[in-house]
Amino acid sequence: MTKLHDDKVRLLLVDDEEGFRMAIARRLEKRGFVPVQASTGEECLEILGRDPVDVVVLDVKMPGISGIDTLKIIKQEYVKTQVILLTGNVAVSDGIEGIKLGAFDYLTKPIEIDHLANKIKQAFEMIRLEEEKQKELEYREKLEKKMIDTERLASIGTMSTGIAHEINNPLAIINESAGFMKYILSTPEMLKCPRRDALMMGIEKIENSIKRASKITQQLLTHVKKPELQFSEVNLKALLYETFGLLKREIKDKQININWEIDPKKNMIWSDPYQLRQVLMNLLNNAIHALSENGSITLSTRETNEDIILEIKDNGIGIPKENLGKIFDPFFTTKSFDEGTGLGLFVVHKIISNLNSKIDVTSTVGEGTSFYIKLPKTNELNR
Repeated sequence: MTKLHDDKVRLLLVDDEEGFRMAIARRLEKRGFVPVQASTGEECLEILGRDPVDVVVLDVKMPGISGIDTLKIIKQEYVKTQVILLTGNVAVSDGIEGIKLGAFDYLTKPIEIDHLANKIKQAFEMIRLEEEKQKELEYREKLEKKMIDTERLASIGTMSTGIAHEINNPLAIINESAGFMKYILSTPEMLKCPRRDALMMGIEKIENSIKRASKITQQLLTHVKKPELQFSEVNLKALLYETFGLLKREIKDKQININWEIDPKKNMIWSDPYQLRQVLMNLLNNAIHALSENGSITLSTRETNEDIILEIKDNGIGIPKENLGKIFDPFFTTKSFDEGTGLGLFVVHKIISNLNSKIDVTSTVGEGTSFYIKLPKTNELNR
């Protein structure tokens, strides 16, 4: 008896001649196959729609849908399934037409059973090779993307340090000058200065722009300089309460509802609370920004053997599908110039990686966004 690969071939035998089909099925079973049987093209397609099949052995001449028409449908809807056609001696042209339409091969009746068994194994091997080729292609694409990202981040790191330091010096001078002008305009003799209010408004815009620029340089330096992590056991729910306390004004202004679905007995993790707080601040700030008044944020957890997975879900505006793959890229933002720097989620992703954790996101426009953070429960994963 010929042995197959560890994975059994999912085989479908289709022929309207019951005696012939049953005889072939019995002989194939002796060679290690377990074929499912169908008597018509319609029944064949019904089985394919219900259960996956690797190889179909298909008679060309059948009542109802012909073998050729059945083949066309299979190659359109089940592209990974290989088809071996069975033809009569006088219908070899059908077999040739089938090859053109994508059939793996054709055999003429009467069939030599070992020849058929070998063809089935060859067709199955082709499926395995195609799957391995696809996996290798996907792996190469991921590797190339990772190499490009690594080189880009290295370049950004070198550039960021120089830019941050060069910008900070003139920012300090501008800030000092703006403060001095504000002081002058606040003196009694300047209270009746023409257009004083417009000048004060201009100075406030300068100060706000300085704060924004300082925030960008600070985040750039945070990206470049890897922080010294201080891992310890952290009560996740307590840390969330603490973080919400820092955001209570924004939450109150928008009348946001906070839904807690966290098990109080299963929320101890192993992390750096200071770094994790920054992650939570950024994600919750984004959620608040995405919500209109009376929106809601839901916090929930689920547990695996090694991790606790925190979900931060909002019912806000959502993220377009074409942007989901970019949100962790540096400087990518859909916010207006004065609202976002495009570095918040980039920093979040970097911190999460440093914490031996993982982050993922799903979103639907008009329905909301969910961030999932997988956090280790013990320090064994960090040794």
